[in-house]
Amino acid sequence: MKFGQALAFSAGQTLKGTTRLMKPASSMTGLAMAAAAVLSLSLAPVAYGQDAPSPAAPAAPAVPAAPLPTVSESVAAIVNDDIVSTYDLVQRMRLLVLTAGMQPTQENLPQLQREALRGLIEERLELQELRRVEVENKIEIIASDEEVDEAIADMARGANNMTAEQLLAQLRAAGIGPETLRAQLRAEISWQGYISGRFRSRLRIGRDQIKATLDRLAAQASKPQYQISEVYIEASRVGGMQVAYQGAQTLIDQMQQGAPFAAVARQFSSSPTAASGGAAGWIGAGEMPTEVDSVLEQMGPGQLSPPIATRDGVYIIFLHEKRSGSSVQMVTLKQIAVPMPEDASAEQVQSAANTLEGLRSKVTGCADLEAKAGADPAVLAGDLGEAEITSLAEGFQQAIAATPDGQLSQAIRTPLGLHLVMVCGRRASGERLPTPEQVEARLMGVQLSNISKRILRDLRTSATIETR
Repeated sequence: MKFGQALAFSAGQTLKGTTRLMKPASSMTGLAMAAAAVLSLSLAPVAYGQDAPSPAAPAAPAVPAAPLPTVSESVAAIVNDDIVSTYDLVQRMRLLVLTAGMQPTQENLPQLQREALRGLIEERLELQELRRVEVENKIEIIASDEEVDEAIADMARGANNMTAEQLLAQLRAAGIGPETLRAQLRAEISWQGYISGRFRSRLRIGRDQIKATLDRLAAQASKPQYQISEVYIEASRVGGMQVAYQGAQTLIDQMQQGAPFAAVARQFSSSPTAASGGAAGWIGAGEMPTEVDSVLEQMGPGQLSPPIATRDGVYIIFLHEKRSGSSVQMVTLKQIAVPMPEDASAEQVQSAANTLEGLRSKVTGCADLEAKAGADPAVLAGDLGEAEITSLAEGFQQAIAATPDGQLSQAIRTPLGLHLVMVCGRRASGERLPTPEQVEARLMGVQLSNISKRILRDLRTSATIETR
């Protein structure tokens, strides 16, 4: 969950007051001006276990600690007759600032307001849809108070091993009411549970998909690879490419001033990797858009990219590590063989070839090779283990190069007999591919994320939404 995962990165940071939050009245909406006023009054310095600033460092303007200011509450948006108040909006902006580790400024305030309002509108749409499903199916989907309490307790343990009461006290010190967090968690828990419960059992990740993914990863293992984290701002979600690009630049400015990349990714990224703080793991050429590949080639470890515009949005990339890849390929092999001496007659060799060809149609893959072929007492069938391709006899190398993985090769004659081999796995030397189960889980997560986005997009299209 975005807030819970991000809090561990932001607990230990100090939110400092600022005297430059408000744009001139001519360039800000009344709502933005009200939000700026509330933020400037309520985001007083609140320390979370951080050492005091060095005396040599320039001190931020002192802002006296004060209770939440009293402001007149008005309507920020109406979502199918469901009201989002300005109080809701300001509270969510404070939560966003805290969890993303950002410093509110004149430049990023419109983005904070836009992101907070977008999140509130989406949550209203999600909960409205869940209530409709509950009524139609006479079931309970929306998370209970007990489930929300449990999520808060888990979150607190993950943030410096606190109790739920300590966590909520820290939120109050930052001017954030507990109900703001509870409302966000309730929507996230309920929607994720609904999407998973409704669609996971219907999705099928085929063996061909898993195999294709593993084959692609194995092929890329010999090419340059990059361990990255990403923030992806989808243009259609924020109001166009220009807004996405400007928003990406604002986030980069904040990260360069100390906002944690992972916390920013959790709150602002539209990618499925947002849930893991933007961590995308190791990728190879061709896995990202070509515009991103071009930038990665020029980056060094520890660098943060500029905004990278692609067809549908803008990326921010942080490069953790870079490796050139390995040219040594490892293969896992199984074989079917008919033993015979090196001086066997042509008739013996032909008889062995006929025996092996008769088994070709029976063996469908690595999983059943030993069971199907081993039933013939004249045939040896078994696992040859893993080996470097270059260490194999030339006949085996040629057969492996000419045969797709999971299929039996043409016959190979050696001094020991006649052989058919099957490649059951490939990898670059020194690198381990994910297991089929890990690949399946990754593909399932991407599909569920895409389904969630599609449903939410449809709900928004059909909704009546008025912003003020």
